[in-house]
Amino acid sequence: MPLIALGLNHLTAPVSLREQVAFDADAAGEALRELKAEPGVEEALILSTCNRTELYVGVAEGAEQAPQAWLNRHHRLTPGKLDEFLYRHDEDAAVRHMFRVATGLDSMVLGEPQILGQVKDAYQLARDAQALGAPLDRLLQHTFAVAKRVRTDTRIGAHTVSVAFTAVRLAEQVFTDLKQACVLLIGAGDTIELAARHLVDKRVSRLIVANRTLENAQDLASRYGGYAIALADLPQHLAEADIVISSTAARQPVVTRAMVEPAVAARKRRPMFMVDIAVPRDIDPEVAALEDVYLYGIDDLQQVIDNNRRSREASAREAETIIDLQVDRYMAWRRALTLRNPAVDLRQHAERYRDEVLLKAQAMLARGKSPDEALAFLANTLTNKLLHHPSARLREAALNGDLDLLHAAGRLYGESEPKDE
Repeated sequence: MPLIALGLNHLTAPVSLREQVAFDADAAGEALRELKAEPGVEEALILSTCNRTELYVGVAEGAEQAPQAWLNRHHRLTPGKLDEFLYRHDEDAAVRHMFRVATGLDSMVLGEPQILGQVKDAYQLARDAQALGAPLDRLLQHTFAVAKRVRTDTRIGAHTVSVAFTAVRLAEQVFTDLKQACVLLIGAGDTIELAARHLVDKRVSRLIVANRTLENAQDLASRYGGYAIALADLPQHLAEADIVISSTAARQPVVTRAMVEPAVAARKRRPMFMVDIAVPRDIDPEVAALEDVYLYGIDDLQQVIDNNRRSREASAREAETIIDLQVDRYMAWRRALTLRNPAVDLRQHAERYRDEVLLKAQAMLARGKSPDEALAFLANTLTNKLLHHPSARLREAALNGDLDLLHAAGRLYGESEPKDE
């Protein structure tokens, strides 16, 4: 069963296209079930983040084009629209790609840790949708172990600059002293919480958290000394914000030009710095045309991130070595699935001999033979039958000098291996 990794990311596609193929958490489960129902699709996992959308799919022979055809159809895209932006990895290349993604080697921020949590979420979603078979399930388990080892054995995660931290760093370039700034955070997920943590470290003057679910906003705001508002109340508070950082799972912009224009006018030429790190985008791109507004999207963060990448490149090379080894191990396990298991054959032969000899021993008892005589027959005959073929092969090996087989027999039966003459 071929394994395919198909997707696009921040390196291959602009955000305008990435947001068209993104899956939100509410729709991903149903999408998985739909993908799994495609002819030839045996198992599937969908990983969708702000920087990538990827399908990991096990397919039957001849169904290798099914994942891409489904992706186009599911998102109602013109056939061929994605062709120049998609990458595809098969078999061991697909395994290597997943390991690199989970360890942060394929991230915009080299070594960033948040992606592993997103892979784990995708795994749980696929399990809940009953979309995983044994090979893909085993691959995910192996992936988590590889990611843990890379984190333990290298410094790939040391001083990692997250997307949230990068947004805060950019804000500092516009407002040199964040202690005087009011920050509006839109959303209440992990990325926004990371941004809140960094902002509190910078001792921002005021923190406002807006979210569709007010209770979630209140929970986050209470932990970082902020003030919570409902998403519907954004227009009333936007003028207060010197800095806006947004990351929600909304399918449509939550901040529009019509919303920002009066806020900018009310600020009387005081600049407003906005960072949109959501895919699909939270802030209407037209907002960038307004005077005194500095709008950055997720792709604009790349330059800041690149400066931090160089310090971790040596650790990345160490991580690649670990990954190469683990790819070989997983693929060896996967190949073993297609091989006939000799242990099964051995047990079937032994059970057949047992049944034959047992019937003869029972017949002896029925004819009046003593139990001791029947048991002796059973033990001797069964031993001879079980050992006849192995003994003959070992005698041939000894005569022919086949040391490999003799050593293997020693390991198989738990005996000390024969010494070379």
